[in-house]
Amino acid sequence: MAFTPHGKHLIAGEWIATDARFSSSPAHGNAHEFSVGTVELVDQACEAAEAAFWDYGYSSRAARAKFLNAIADEIDARGAQITEIGSQESGLPEARLEGERGRTVGQLRLFAAHIEKGEYLDRRFDAAMPERQPAPRPAITMVQRPIGPVAVFGASNFPLAFSVAGGDTAAALAAGCPVVVKGHSAHPGTGEIVAEAIHAAVESCGMPRGVFSLIQGGNRAVGQAVVQHPLIKAVGFTGSLAGGRALFDLCAARPEPIPFFGELGSVNPMFMLPAAIDARGEELGKGWAASLTMGAGQFCTNPGIAVVIDGAGADSFVKCAAAALEGMPEQVMLTDGIAQAFCSGRDKFKAEQSLRQVHVAESSGRNAAPALFETTGAEFKANLALHEEVFGPLGLVVRVDSLEEMRALAAELDGQLTITLHMDDADVDAARSLMPVLERKAGRVLANGFPTGVEVVDSMVHGGPYPASTNFGATSVGTLSIRRFLRPVSYQNLPEALLPEDATE
Repeated sequence: MAFTPHGKHLIAGEWIATDARFSSSPAHGNAHEFSVGTVELVDQACEAAEAAFWDYGYSSRAARAKFLNAIADEIDARGAQITEIGSQESGLPEARLEGERGRTVGQLRLFAAHIEKGEYLDRRFDAAMPERQPAPRPAITMVQRPIGPVAVFGASNFPLAFSVAGGDTAAALAAGCPVVVKGHSAHPGTGEIVAEAIHAAVESCGMPRGVFSLIQGGNRAVGQAVVQHPLIKAVGFTGSLAGGRALFDLCAARPEPIPFFGELGSVNPMFMLPAAIDARGEELGKGWAASLTMGAGQFCTNPGIAVVIDGAGADSFVKCAAAALEGMPEQVMLTDGIAQAFCSGRDKFKAEQSLRQVHVAESSGRNAAPALFETTGAEFKANLALHEEVFGPLGLVVRVDSLEEMRALAAELDGQLTITLHMDDADVDAARSLMPVLERKAGRVLANGFPTGVEVVDSMVHGGPYPASTNFGATSVGTLSIRRFLRPVSYQNLPEALLPEDATE
């Protein structure tokens, strides 16, 4: 049965409509009407989240694990409907949505298993030493505790994995923090049905209703109200550099500044080392073209730049990448606005005198066709506009003269989510010389693969130095992401009866 949205907000277990409405803009299928968020609804949701925290923040890890698993079950139970409306709204293929749903529920189940183990609490204990001279030492216990209500902004490019029940929400709930979600207007129907799944899990698990709320739509005032509400203690965000930086500044300007965990943008450069290029230039060119255009290039890990030492191997690599792109059709973009922004960014590259157009196909309407440019290392270094992300299927080849110039170029880069080394055995020494620079620039360094695709596992880091993220010590993927919504508390000389349950297990 197809899902027909009712278009209401979910505020602490109640579906609430507002007078103002907006229409969805699906890639295909019917548009639907949705209520517009208000500052008043933000206040209601945050007040309910704070009230819920006094129960949920002190619930057992077993209870929260059961809740996370129940959310996963409820999402899976609505799988076909989620795929249908998600594909209509975003234009993403059904297979992609199925995979993203698997990632989303897998993440919830991973976090459930992780918190039950208890290692994330980083418990520490120093026994009392009453006989110590010149002064006795008290008994001190330390454990991580949840921080309170968390605000999450849904992402445009991942309607499931980085939105209503995505990584930020899952991590906050795992930590013991109620969540207020500001849904993305690009996929409000998908957000609503996922909210229904969470609501069902709240009811079946007997959780306080204020543990989750979804506010749809709304203008900048609504987003500002969310991050500046005094009861919100942290914010999770995935989106543009401009939007994220504006929210970050608002968080910092609060009377009580709070952490803003923003994943903002990255060009994810690849460094193509000589032996690999000479041996596999054709293969690497084809592989890059496939990764560059995956999902119309709408991945935050899209490898937008390839740095290669000039020569015959570079020529072969570029030629094969261009040939592969020539056979790629237009792809539908997530929104009309994203499609327009891509075309604007592509046209700026076309106008750059320092760039050579290798392959540029015309785009139409909400569709995007791939584009490939190349430049020199000197031109790239001199023109900071070339360092900026163009969200979509656009690639830039940077030709350098030597390994030394490659290393110097790497040192000039901004912070990145990922950096890739393509290398063969003969490139080990060259790669070793690059590594001290690369690991300072990125949250994830990989070899002989493409960064599109982020494994949801304990060891994953999805973050990096600014502007890849606003907190270089955090990740939005993997079990370490739970730590963003915890803070350490020491308990000195407290009797065991007063210690949190998590501190004494």
